Amino acid sequence: MDIAFTVNGKQHLVGAAETVSLLEVLRNHLGLMGTRYGCGLEQCGCCMVLVDGQPAYSCTREVGTVAGCDVTTIEGLGTAAKPHPLQRAFLDEQAGQCGYCLSGILISAKALLDRNPNPSRADIVTALDKHLCRCGAHQRILNAVQRAAASLREGSPA
Repeated sequence: MDIAFTVNGKQHLVGAAETVSLLEVLRNHLGLMGTRYGCGLEQCGCCMVLVDGQPAYSCTREVGTVAGCDVTTIEGLGTAAKPHPLQRAFLDEQAGQCGYCLSGILISAKALLDRNPNPSRADIVTALDKHLCRCGAHQRILNAVQRAAASLREGSPA
């Protein structure tokens, strides 16, 4: 079956069964490798993407449920030449070590900043609570989201 949806601003028509995971389609059909498989049980957040602006686990989300939707992956945030303020802040704060979890964390942080441009530290903790990072970078991650929020409020392009 062909399923039409938009990924990172580009329209796609994917030939896949409706019950295949969105993660599988992103990685294996569209070649978008930034979204990671972690636990497969919605417990770690590595697979987080935005579906119509809302964070969603792509490991358990059936691709048929995103027909007609707008999906944003980590590849849709910015580029190496022009990183999103979140990506810049994470680099500046050295907020990652292994980096495996960061694509999901960045996606959830973007959703937070899109709906709340001036989050408290508690807001950030709550928004990122569904993510598992074993590197011990939590404080730097929180600092990076605060830095990005300030940058966006000051008018840095998103």
